[in-house]
Amino acid sequence: MELKQQFLDLEKNRRTIYDLGKDVSFSQDDLYTYIKELIKYTPSAFNGQTVRAVVLFDENHDKLWDIVEDALREKVPANGFLRTKAKISTFRDAYASILFFTDMDKVKELQGQFKTYQYEMYNWSEEGQGNAQFAVWTGLEENGLGVNIQHYDPLINAQVASTFDIPDNWQLRAEMNFGSVNTPAGKKDFMDDSKRFKEFK
Repeated sequence: MELKQQFLDLEKNRRTIYDLGKDVSFSQDDLYTYIKELIKYTPSAFNGQTVRAVVLFDENHDKLWDIVEDALREKVPANGFLRTKAKISTFRDAYASILFFTDMDKVKELQGQFKTYQYEMYNWSEEGQGNAQFAVWTGLEENGLGVNIQHYDPLINAQVASTFDIPDNWQLRAEMNFGSVNTPAGKKDFMDDSKRFKEFK
């Protein structure tokens, strides 16, 4: 019997795309519902469901990258800021963005509920983040959309929370952009399998 390859093919197609555009034919309502479902059905330790997400379209998407640009303007030396600004502009050119958060109150609740594993609960919530981000990324790619993911936390956390009315117990973990693919990803290199994998029969 041959192993099915459909999921592996989807995984292979999931790539980081930086040159994104706004030529997206799906409705925002359908995209929002799809993203929610992808996250809802992502596995998490003890079914803890610690991942939270905010999807930003139109001017709200732009606001996110305005926040990032303003925050970096204060941190990046003036002689290097033009390059930074140009990079942020490419994120703003995407169709929309998704903010991924961890609900720290839920993590603490799980720590109290499963005391034997309390010191692992945050680590496992990070695994949940990785699972959710991978699921959304792959699902969007399956529908012909390009995706990249950024990490400007904690630099932008306070302003993001204020602008988008984020609860205090939600900890920002990543910012994901998606949109139409203007330029496909290049070739991906892999390290030697012998340095990553072992098999015992």
